Amino acid sequence: MSKLPNKITEYPDPTPGALVEIQHLKQYFPVGEGLFKRNYIKAVDDVSFYIKKGETLGLVGESGCGKTTVGRTLLRLYEPTDGRILYDGEDITHVDMLPYRRKMQIVFQDPFASLNPRMTVGDIIGEPIDIHKLASNKKERQEKIIQMLEKVGLNSEHANRYPHEFSGGQRQRIGIARALAVNPEFIVCDEPISALDVSIQAQIINMFEELQEEIGLTYLFIAHDLSVVKHISNRIGVMYLGKLVEIAESYELTFHSAHPYTRSLISAIPVPDPVVSRSRKRIILEGDVPSPLNPPSGCRFRTRCPYADKLCEEQEPVLREIGSGHYAACHHLDKVGS
Repeated sequence: MSKLPNKITEYPDPTPGALVEIQHLKQYFPVGEGLFKRNYIKAVDDVSFYIKKGETLGLVGESGCGKTTVGRTLLRLYEPTDGRILYDGEDITHVDMLPYRRKMQIVFQDPFASLNPRMTVGDIIGEPIDIHKLASNKKERQEKIIQMLEKVGLNSEHANRYPHEFSGGQRQRIGIARALAVNPEFIVCDEPISALDVSIQAQIINMFEELQEEIGLTYLFIAHDLSVVKHISNRIGVMYLGKLVEIAESYELTFHSAHPYTRSLISAIPVPDPVVSRSRKRIILEGDVPSPLNPPSGCRFRTRCPYADKLCEEQEPVLREIGSGHYAACHHLDKVGS
């Protein structure tokens, strides 16, 4: 039977210059019935990282690895099981979030499901303006709505239409405009392009980059496509089965990855040059991802890792620094690098 974690009582000091930070974050979801038979899905299990002001941290991994749960727990859309959430050095793990909702926003994965079909686009964007009382009258409210629409490449005529009248890319722009309406500092981008056509994806990515440069936004960019993440991110974290297994600067992680799981992800990135593509060695992982309801003992990646041995079965690897700002959790980094 899975148990709730022991509460951590001591945490490290906040990282200097970090706008957002999570320390030993855990998110367990109860499943099953009965007082003595309750199990827990360990969706996020002891994850720590920081994001500096104006930076983009990419978070990648297979479906079900806990990426989205990290983003939503960070915003307190889910209450964390354990751990600490810091915003600009302040502990916000147990405070009233309304003042922070203005500063921290989210762009959801599915633009078809995240917009209310009964509301006009103007009301969708205007709702957060109303909640946070950012407009003193109807005229100012309307001006802000039009300003947000224009910022994301739409126009004032779109304000009176309904979501079903727009394409997927346009709906995602509306979702971004809604997030920008409260003038946030930090945005969680939860797989914002995975539901869009490839031709539209580049437009949305470019818009995120332009907005960051213009407004000075900070992003947590969640995706399963490493080729997209390495383009937009300053640093990249790799998750596997609720754990952070490697984190480093974008270039460092792409060309000098250390963890065997990261290497398999990078080997799957398509290369447009057929000559280079044929010479690359594709690392194919065997087996399936274990259940987060009953994760393997020791290293969670060991059931699919070609380097796994008795040590990996008995002892969980610690995320340790192997280079400047480059951290990896593996017992056999010497073998992986050889």
